[in-house]
Amino acid sequence: MNLDSTDLQLLALIQSNDSISTEAMAQQVGLSKTPCWRRIQRLEKAGYIKRHVALLDAEKLELGVSVFVQVKTNQHDANWAIEFAQVVSQFPEVVEFYRMAGEYDYLLRVLVKDIPAYDQFYKRLISATALTDVTSNFSMEQIKWTTELPLPQLTKAE
Repeated sequence: MNLDSTDLQLLALIQSNDSISTEAMAQQVGLSKTPCWRRIQRLEKAGYIKRHVALLDAEKLELGVSVFVQVKTNQHDANWAIEFAQVVSQFPEVVEFYRMAGEYDYLLRVLVKDIPAYDQFYKRLISATALTDVTSNFSMEQIKWTTELPLPQLTKAE
């Protein structure tokens, strides 16, 4: 599916405010309501829109400590990697989880209330699986955070 400028405009609107009405989106992109709704349905069916969610305030929920956890392992077989992914994915504190290239094998972003809560998480993590090295970096300040993807820029000719 090729995206045109109207599709990109709709995606930009949706990812900045998913609660915007179809009617309001249609007005902003120059369509009537029904064709706009059909385009959105097509974008969802094609997988461009994965799901609709509400973004919660971590501070208000007392999850203000963000920890970036770098993990090294000396086990690199497929079975261990699958098991490790399953173990880590079961920790609700882990909000992001990546397999990395470079010095560390995995990177986790963990949200907790405070340092003692992180210590409890850490102890559960190292009890649940065999790791070679775990390094924790505590975020001092969140300078930028967004869920909006950088969509291709629209030109005036489109």
